[in-house]
This record gives sequence, structure tokens and C-alpha cells, in this order.
Amino acid sequence: MKVIVFGKGGQLGRELVRVFASQGHEIAAFERSEIDVTDGSRVEQVIASANPDVVLNATAYNMVDVAEKEPDVAFAGNALAVRNLAVACRQADARFVHFSTDYVFDGRLGRPYVEEDATHPLGAYAVSKLAGECYAQAYLDDPLIIRTSGVFGPGGLHTARGNFVETMLRLAKSSQPIRVVEDYVASPTYAPELAERTAQMVDRKLTGIFHVGGGTAISWFDYAKLIFEAAGLSPEVKPTNEREHRTAARRPKFSALSNAKMERCEILPMPPMKDVVRDYIARRQDIVAGS
Repeated sequence: MKVIVFGKGGQLGRELVRVFASQGHEIAAFERSEIDVTDGSRVEQVIASANPDVVLNATAYNMVDVAEKEPDVAFAGNALAVRNLAVACRQADARFVHFSTDYVFDGRLGRPYVEEDATHPLGAYAVSKLAGECYAQAYLDDPLIIRTSGVFGPGGLHTARGNFVETMLRLAKSSQPIRVVEDYVASPTYAPELAERTAQMVDRKLTGIFHVGGGTAISWFDYAKLIFEAAGLSPEVKPTNEREHRTAARRPKFSALSNAKMERCEILPMPPMKDVVRDYIARRQDIVAGS
């Protein structure tokens, strides 16, 4: 197939390029600096010229707190950009795969979310991501929308904002105690595994909304402890909570995703968190050693 990946410089985009290329597909991939997906005419031109079978959108505005000060920028990147891509895919008769987020939920159910659960975004970022889903469904009859959670991958070493693992490893170099919230639960998702599942879903021509989270509901505090254990580090880690750690944006307190629908469609289950965190640390060490 001819496959276009938008957002190739990000943690997920890098893995999508790797996985789809390894399967023999013809890949065209673009970074934000090369193609501004908020430019509708440019997006239409690129997709029409490439005439792809599949378009993968791994671009995102994901500065959750900053979005509260610039909601228009977040909406342009996460909603209007998706509209541009969906319109161009409709014109080119290309299949569209878009990645969304657990933040479309309010986190009040106290259990992993399934695709049929009602959405209720809590802030500007979350609203913009839900709007992106709506635009994809408005302009296309059969998009594949994949909601995921807390994506992390080796590409975080090369991105400006990194990821949670990189943040924890950086803080571990300090002699100060590390405080991590214990009352927020998600399902952090390993980018290489997410890319593999995406390829399986595209191969099986699945459409609609699917949840592909890390497979484990875990607090950020326990996640941090898992990272330090895998890295062989023992910094002082102390739990904190929402009351002590206020942020500009409201976040869902329990936003883990259920992968049951994905697994019913015979897509491989996600591996245990311990395994993927160890794999991340091993890959990271190889990257650092080779640089």
C-alpha cells in the first residue's frame, strides 16, 4: 500500500513509519516543519499528489495546560487539522487513521473506559481532541479512530518535550525527593506496541472507534516506581495528590482504557507494563550508547 504518515517526528510517528515500512509498504512521511496540517489547501495538495491508500495522522497539539491560555491554537491543531485531513482523504478515496486520547472522558466512572461510554472533556485540550474525532466522522463514513493514553517511546529522547519516563529519569539525577501524583490513574501506552496494533487494524480494515491503551490501569506514582525499578535506580519518591499538585487544566482522574473491543477483533493484547518499561530502558541505553 501507499501510506502517508503525518507527524513522523513524534514518538508515535517514528514507530508508525518503522512498522509500516518493515511490512513493505511505500511510505511518505512528513514532520510538522514540512507540512502544516492546519493549512487545508497544502494538505489537500500533498494527499492528492501522493494518491495514498492510507493516511495516518500522528500529529497533535498536546500541551494540556498551555491549551487553557490558547484554546484556539489547540483547536486548530487537534480539530481543524483533522477536518483538513478528512476532507482530503475523502477526495482521494484514502482510508484515514486518526489518534485520539483518553482525555475525551472525565474520569469519574472509576473503571477502564469502553468505546460506548459517554464522553465529557474537561478542558480546552480535551475538547479539541473530541472535536477532531467528530470532524473525522463528519467527513468520512469509515475512519479508524484510535484512542490511546500517555504514549511513550524511544523517540522521546529526540523530542523537545520528552515523555514521562524521560522526566522521571531526569529528576532522578537530582538529590531532591520526587513527588508524583498517586490519585490519577491512566493506561500508559508504549509507542512501538501501539504502532504494531495499528498496522494489524489497518491490515484487517477495521473502522470506527477503538481503544488501544497500555493494558494496565496504573497510577502515575506506581508508574514512576516501575520506571526506577527497571532502570536500577532508587531515588526518594513521595506520593502527592490533586490537592497538593494543582494544574491549569482539569484532568480525568481515572482515564484508563479497556482494550476489550480490540481483543475481540483478534488484535494481539498489549504486553504487561513491566515488560514494555524494561524494553524502553534497554532501547534507550542502546540509543545513548550509540550516540
